[in-house]
Amino acid sequence: MKSIKSNFIGIGLAITAISACSTQTESDLTVSGLDPNAFDTTINEKPVKLYTLKNTKGMEVCITNFGGRIVSLVVPDKNGKPTDVVLGYDNIAQYADTVNSPSDFGSSVGRYANRINKGRFTVNGQTIQLPTNNFGHCLHGGPSGWMYQVYDANMINDSTLQLSLVSPDGDNGFPGTVKATTTYKIFSDNTIDIVFEATTDKETVVNMTNHSYFNLNGDPSKEGMDMVLYINADNYTPADSTYMTTGEIKPVEGTPMDFRKAHAISETINDTDFDQIKNASGYDHNWCLNTYKNGKGDDKTVAASLYSPQTGIYLEMFTNEPGVQVYTGNFQGTGVSCKHGIKYPKHVSVCLESQKYPDSPNKKDWPSPYLKPGEKYYSHVAYKFSIK
Repeated sequence: MKSIKSNFIGIGLAITAISACSTQTESDLTVSGLDPNAFDTTINEKPVKLYTLKNTKGMEVCITNFGGRIVSLVVPDKNGKPTDVVLGYDNIAQYADTVNSPSDFGSSVGRYANRINKGRFTVNGQTIQLPTNNFGHCLHGGPSGWMYQVYDANMINDSTLQLSLVSPDGDNGFPGTVKATTTYKIFSDNTIDIVFEATTDKETVVNMTNHSYFNLNGDPSKEGMDMVLYINADNYTPADSTYMTTGEIKPVEGTPMDFRKAHAISETINDTDFDQIKNASGYDHNWCLNTYKNGKGDDKTVAASLYSPQTGIYLEMFTNEPGVQVYTGNFQGTGVSCKHGIKYPKHVSVCLESQKYPDSPNKKDWPSPYLKPGEKYYSHVAYKFSIK
């Protein structure tokens, strides 16, 4: 749900020199071809590294504690070939460069994923004004949101990584000191399980998500809209031309928003007679998941899925959240060289972002994102990979 046209504000990160890797051998690289030395640095006086999780079934997930970002995610394709299925960069310098290569690739987003209308919401009768960094709205927690912060890392074992940070009162305008953790764990069935938790000392809003860009085709140099998408949702929240939700909840029935029967995204993404697709130049919308009922989400039932006929890789998403933002890389195609030097084209990938609905602080009838002292924020999403 990222726009390169956003009014990005540089955050002035202090980055030390990254270790030279001219002597690296192929055996020193990750399965995805990453050089860990290219992530070994210090940002704002905090150490940054690349952490690698593995299982015995061919899954490898590489994560940097800068922004809690999944840098690569490797699973076997139908022929057993290790395939990296997420977009990203292969060095920390590009991730930290908010001017020349701004991105939310793979990040652990906070405090508030997605958009807050005009950057304003109310807490205890007080109007809070946040910075506006996207078409007049506050996107992903502001210009120096958590995707640009360094998390403290705790590698619990070879399949579990816990990242934590403390967001001070007034961070990007948000009230309350928030202590947050993101825990990544991979299982033997090639599931990556992500748990977001947070507490606060003052009432605030929290809405965390993972922002991985999935390309299951294994070749992100080509458009990926032949991927087959399923969304377990009867309704969605329309947005205006600034990508802000209107407050309506509308049925998908009879529209290009209907993915209750899985189909290739290419079948509907170019239907510009439908204003929602025309305005977004593709999909960048929140679906109201059928798996969320009576204030509780069922994270044992598939909320969405994605499938590549080319590689046979099948992704199922599970979450306890009420919504999923599906974004089809509408602002890719900038000409920036990314991982392994590839320049990603438009519509190369699909994001499946578990979330509260966009602008929920200003929509009183929608699931609440408010967090009070003594409460614990808990959000769960899992992505399970298999061969179909």
